[in-house]
Formats: sequence, C-alpha cells, structure tokens
Amino acid sequence: MLIRVLKVGLLAGLVAGLVIALLQQATTTPLILTAETYENAGEAKAAAVPQPGHHHDGHVHQEADGWKPENGLSRLFYTSVATVVTAVGISFLLIAAMLLAGVPIDERRSLAWALAGFVAAGLAPAAGLAPELPGSAAGDLIGRQIWWGGTALATAAALWMLLRANGLLVRIVAVVLLLAPHVIGAPHPHAFESKVPAELAAQFTALSLVVQGLLWVLAGIAVGLLWPRISPKPAA
Repeated sequence: MLIRVLKVGLLAGLVAGLVIALLQQATTTPLILTAETYENAGEAKAAAVPQPGHHHDGHVHQEADGWKPENGLSRLFYTSVATVVTAVGISFLLIAAMLLAGVPIDERRSLAWALAGFVAAGLAPAAGLAPELPGSAAGDLIGRQIWWGGTALATAAALWMLLRANGLLVRIVAVVLLLAPHVIGAPHPHAFESKVPAELAAQFTALSLVVQGLLWVLAGIAVGLLWPRISPKPAA
C-alpha cells in the first residue's frame, strides 16, 4: 500500500505540477515581473530622498535581501520545482484524507475532495488574505501565517462536519467554525500603501486563485485516474 501511495502521489503531483508551472508562465509570472519593476522603482525613489542628518552622494545603495534566482531559465526552473513540490504535497494530502475517511478513490470522488481542499486552503483564506504581489502592503508575516493556517484547518473541519456528519448541533458548530476566522479578522497593515497599481494587484489575485484552483483540480483528477491503475503488488 505504501508503494502504491508513493507512486500515485508522486506521479499525480508531477503531472499536475508541470502543467500548472507552464500555465503560470503565461498568467501570474508576467504580473509578478511587472510588479517587481514598480517595487524596485519605489525603493530606488525612497533611497534617493535625503534624510535629515545623512549625506547622500547621488547614488542609490541597495542592501542585499537574500538570494533570488535570476530572471529567465533559472527563475523558470526554481518556480517549476516549487510548483511540482506543492502539487505532490496536495496529491499526498488527498490520498491520505480519502484513505483515512474510508472513501473509495476514483476520479469523481477525488475531484470532489480536491474541490473541498481548494475551498479550505484557497478560497476561504483568500477572503481575508488575498494573494499579494511584490511591493503590496502586508501585515505581520507570522500573524498572517497563523491566521491562514487556522482558517484552512477550521474550514476543512467545518466542511467535514457538514458533509459527513448529521445532527443540528454538529451543523451549528460547523457554521461557527466557518465564520470564526473571518469574524476575528486577518492581520493587515496599519496603512494600505502599495507600490503596485490596484488594477495589477486585482488581476493577480483573480488569476492566482484560478491557477490554484486548477492545481487542486488537476491533482485530484490525476489521483483518481492513477489510483485504480496502479494496483498494489500481490504478496509473495
């Protein structure tokens, strides 16, 4: 069984990840590159403004903020690897969830579970923390990560109770779990100052959610197609 899980998870993730990696190059990557030009221009402008008590010689001094892949093949490679790794993780997550739930793994059920996963890990957190471009205003990183994880877990638990449990009390608890993260609210910056045009940010948010949804859908379909075809080896 373990070999079967590994084969299906890796193959499904590889197929879905490569397709989405190509899609990203035509959709979200050009927007990110454009946003970086605005971000760099804003940083250069801020660095060129003389500050009281400081001497400026007319040159912009940029501090190194970590290694980044160069634009072109290097960036394509590392972005594709990250996308494939994410797709493999999603595939393993779908397989594990359906096995624990005792659900037969086929194309239809796997797709349904993938859609539920996208709602929990994509749509619900995006209601409070939309996908952001470089240069966008953002709140505290740790706070955002905690809120995102809590929202995903609460939404997943709520969907589980609504779809697989009965009883009025259970449904009330599920609705409370769905609403609680959004009532608490995601951490946001005190001032919404962005170096990126609003139209560009809105387009990126929409495309990012579409691409993320397609990643879950493709991973779900691939798992459902491969699982029945990769049978466990009979015992010796």
